[in-house]
Amino acid sequence: MNISRREFIKSAALTSAALGFPSIVPSTVLGGPGKVSPNSKVNVALISCGNRSGYADVYKRYDKSVVVAVCDPIRSRRLKRKQAFDHCADYSDFREVLARKDVDAVHISTADHWHVPISLMAARAGKDMYTEKPLGISIEQDLKARAIVDKYHRVFQYGAQQRSLQHVRMGIELALNGHFGEIREAYIWAPRGMSGGVCMETPVPEGYDYDMWLGPAPNAPFCEDRCLKQGSRNGIFHIYDYAIGFVAGWGAHPADMLQWWLDNAGIPNMPVSCEAKGTIPTEGLFNTLTHWDAYFVYPNGLKVRFMDNETAAKEKPHPGVEGGHGTLLVGSEGWVVVSRSGWKVSDEAIRQKARDPGPKRLPVSPDQIQNFVDCVLSRQQPVDNLHSAVRSDILCHLVDISVRTGRKIQWDNQQETIVGDAPAAKMMHRDMRPPWTLAV
Repeated sequence: MNISRREFIKSAALTSAALGFPSIVPSTVLGGPGKVSPNSKVNVALISCGNRSGYADVYKRYDKSVVVAVCDPIRSRRLKRKQAFDHCADYSDFREVLARKDVDAVHISTADHWHVPISLMAARAGKDMYTEKPLGISIEQDLKARAIVDKYHRVFQYGAQQRSLQHVRMGIELALNGHFGEIREAYIWAPRGMSGGVCMETPVPEGYDYDMWLGPAPNAPFCEDRCLKQGSRNGIFHIYDYAIGFVAGWGAHPADMLQWWLDNAGIPNMPVSCEAKGTIPTEGLFNTLTHWDAYFVYPNGLKVRFMDNETAAKEKPHPGVEGGHGTLLVGSEGWVVVSRSGWKVSDEAIRQKARDPGPKRLPVSPDQIQNFVDCVLSRQQPVDNLHSAVRSDILCHLVDISVRTGRKIQWDNQQETIVGDAPAAKMMHRDMRPPWTLAV
């Protein structure tokens, strides 16, 4: 039966009201992605309702998006989060969310070991995704994740967020336009990791689907430091089964800002080698890097040093290296440092040029989530696209592998693999607990 677009929307609204659902036409209606109504909204589902999901409140403040579902294997957490949104369903199994035809996009803020597996399944289900940093817990996962864009043509926004800060964009644009001369070296640093943690096994609380929480990670006893702690001492950040630690969990931010410059500077954007030293706890539950000091060399001779913040404060390799985290670009005629909290330049006169730095400009994003929603509707690439995220995340993995092997790592960017060291190359892979896979 042929009906007009206006009649369809009116009918959909009446039907939704009768059934008790919000009268919102999802962006997949009327032709699917690329053929959306300018009046449509993006229906978003939150996958994981922990502390990293708090940023998702932006969806309800943006008139182009609405949260229609929340999902978490911990019942109390998802029911509490559900209260923040109107007409919102809740689920314990994310696969039920992906089966909903009216869900256009998912916001993935799970533990790190779930980021890539859920993203791949979301892509196969035809959903776009905002996935929190870091990307995968292995280089193999990073490379598999790229299939989201290359094979399924989905919109993927990386949740590193600093690319939506005006001062970060301005600082990098000054460097891109040559205001500091030729950039010869760079420094990035991030908060150190944590040691400690004990595993005194306790019963799984009612309403906690522990098997789903573990997912592709190995079976392990349920205990408070693994599963219940909040904040920076949360075990999911510092246990190698679920993450590679703050070298990626926090290091993703300065690495992402560095990669934004590299990807637009017209120079090789991946290193040929990484040599790192660091500390891995030998006692306690936490077993990811607590400290690291890494040196990257790029094909054009650029040298990048990546440190934890305590090492950076002790070594003080440059006056611009200060604070808990940052990205410093050092040129032949000056330097600029950018971080979440602000930026500095070597010469105030150069800062004054930031409003009109020159012809090389970066995409302007007022907010990472708004940019994502706009790109879901327009089908354009977001400001923090997946290809760039893969490159910056690999930097963190190379540091971890170099520390764990005690050897300098050689990276072949054409083959996208570690070369000349079979044991190190094997560490690009992580086993997954059945039935979970990285099928694309």
